Amino acid sequence: METGYSDKAYRWNRENYSNRRRFVDIWSFVLTLLFKLWLYNKNWSYTGGVTEVKQAARRQAQAVWIRSTLLDLGPTFIKVGQLFSTRADIFPIEYVEELAKLQDKVPAFSYEQVEATIEKELGKKIPELFQSFEPIPLAAASLGQVHKAVLHTGELVVVKVQRPGLKKLFEIDLQILKGITRYFQNHPKWGRGRDWIGIYEECCRILWEEIDYLNEGRNADTFRRNFRGYDWVKVPRVYWRYTTSRVLTLEYVPGIKISQYEALEAAGLDRKLIARQGAQAYLLQLLNSGFFHADPHPGNIAVSPDGSLIFYDFGMMGRIKSNVREGLMETLFGIAQKDGDRVVQSLINLGAIAPVDDMGPVRRSVQYMLDNFMDKPFENQSVAAISDDLYEIAYNQPFRFPATFTFVMRAFSTLEGVGKGLDPDFNFMEVAQPYAMQLMTNMNGSEGNSFLNELSRQAVQVSSSAFGLPRRLEDTLDKLERGDVRVRVRSIETERLLRRQSSIQLSISYALLISGFTLSATILVVTSYVWWALVPGLIAAGLSVILIRLLLRLDRYDRMY
Repeated sequence: METGYSDKAYRWNRENYSNRRRFVDIWSFVLTLLFKLWLYNKNWSYTGGVTEVKQAARRQAQAVWIRSTLLDLGPTFIKVGQLFSTRADIFPIEYVEELAKLQDKVPAFSYEQVEATIEKELGKKIPELFQSFEPIPLAAASLGQVHKAVLHTGELVVVKVQRPGLKKLFEIDLQILKGITRYFQNHPKWGRGRDWIGIYEECCRILWEEIDYLNEGRNADTFRRNFRGYDWVKVPRVYWRYTTSRVLTLEYVPGIKISQYEALEAAGLDRKLIARQGAQAYLLQLLNSGFFHADPHPGNIAVSPDGSLIFYDFGMMGRIKSNVREGLMETLFGIAQKDGDRVVQSLINLGAIAPVDDMGPVRRSVQYMLDNFMDKPFENQSVAAISDDLYEIAYNQPFRFPATFTFVMRAFSTLEGVGKGLDPDFNFMEVAQPYAMQLMTNMNGSEGNSFLNELSRQAVQVSSSAFGLPRRLEDTLDKLERGDVRVRVRSIETERLLRRQSSIQLSISYALLISGFTLSATILVVTSYVWWALVPGLIAAGLSVILIRLLLRLDRYDRMY
């Protein structure tokens, strides 16, 4: 069993959970985190004045606290931490590095609970099912743990057993997280350019699928079939006779973790080849079948003694819609022509950008990126750099990337990082170039040259627009004469001042109410009505909390505007 964890880390290895206790624990974490983030930006909170070194030290301390608290909160929040462990666009690097430690080191649950789960799910005791079964797990993950075993037929297998009480815990935690997600989505700072609701819904779907081991088994079979023509990729076989929704039995396929660079080199394996094959395997997933591994962190990829890639853990998988290739083709043409309008429209059709009322800032941002960031050759581009640029633009503009897009970019960035660890000269975009060229040249199959077809299509569009232009002008003039065309003028600065004035007036009202109730409580205490004094005292305390939130909002407005 893993050591080095606090006693609290084991309290969620049980069957029953309290809704009230979970609500208090989760919201206590969120409110404490918000207070720490607010305090981080206050110069007076730093002894001797604020410096970059002091801020970095505080970020590091906060990151350690976040990781420790997520571990204490249990499986749901470990998965949330894993989700953000490669999201440098959202969190500082100190947070990302600490959250990455959640991927492998989680506490195991007892062998007695393993025995009880297997007997309940498979209807037999462990000695009746297996010739031998190792009580100490090979690995402990946030949702389950893996034990090595031998079937009575002599075949080596691994048995993945789900944590006790996981379904009930998910139901409680996800309901609480829904309210937290709405708060962040509506936040004027953290909600900009982030589809928190979309990420939450996608996470809910993935988490529910991931705790259904029958679904994971089907995913493993599908993934195995998709790579049956590639002898350099290995996927464990599922033993369906020993598999249920909470127990999954797979072929034992040992290997060296792909991030253990020295061990790979000691085994005489070609690290450069492994780096290229890791990227190729993921590109094949996206472009051939559209069925891809949504969590390709180093703990889920290993290398066999003969140099083949081994994939593990198929609970978190993604699917790309069938129209992605056509949409990607349209995007590539727009990028090649540096046509911002066309790129934006193609991304909207793909679902990569959520349309908003005013798309002008979006188009200007995309056009700026095309004019300034696309001058490098394709093979010299960096996935991480492109991701950072996209997220930086999204953060300051009114559009959001959906969760599926986020998972794909996260996987690309992760694989690029692993590839550079294996080979310092590795470039993900260089590996992807042949696939991109093949996509551009083979997209239309027997229709001939796709660029000529595209020119023909554009000619038809231009002619249609030209013929329709007089009619559109006539319709516009008719609307002007009827008064159907209205111009709406909006003063953003005035709205900000009005909102601020309203908040100030409301704060004054709350302050007066607090003073009145506090005075009433004081009079009742003086006159020996102590118990009666609790009523106005509690009301004053509640109003004080509301007043503090209003003051924080005013402070945020002052910093933003």
